[in-house]
Amino acid sequence: MPLLLSILFVGALGIIAHYVGEALPRKWFKFDRFPYKQFSFEKSGKLYDFLRVRLWKDKVPDMSKIMKDMLPKKVSFSATSAELYALAKETCVAEAVHGVLGVLFLLIYFFFKNTLGVILSLVAVILNLPFIIIQRYNRPKILSLASRLYERECKKACEF
Repeated sequence: MPLLLSILFVGALGIIAHYVGEALPRKWFKFDRFPYKQFSFEKSGKLYDFLRVRLWKDKVPDMSKIMKDMLPKKVSFSATSAELYALAKETCVAEAVHGVLGVLFLLIYFFFKNTLGVILSLVAVILNLPFIIIQRYNRPKILSLASRLYERECKKACEF
């Protein structure tokens, strides 16, 4: 019975986290500030190259493909700089939601106050790490593209 409760707890938290994440004001998320700004240990993306994120990031589930109320996580050829900056903010939201879920999943231990509880808690936490890593991998790339596109848009708008 506690195992079933743990599974239901994880599922319920995941569903609630989706709706909370969608409801959070995007103005709260600043991609150029802590904790979303790149850390020095990320070495301008070299950490993610070492982890080979590019090879596995598209193999994990993407909720934006299932939940139609979410901003799609793909960049189209017709994207504007504003759309890319919005996508960068979405990566901050996703990182925050998965980080909070990771912490909340530690509560599984209260269903199993033994080794199984520790293992289930750690597994639930570890399963959120790839999603945080993907957001941190993608955000600088999105911001770089948005910046270049913004410059091009400004240049084009200033032409007579």
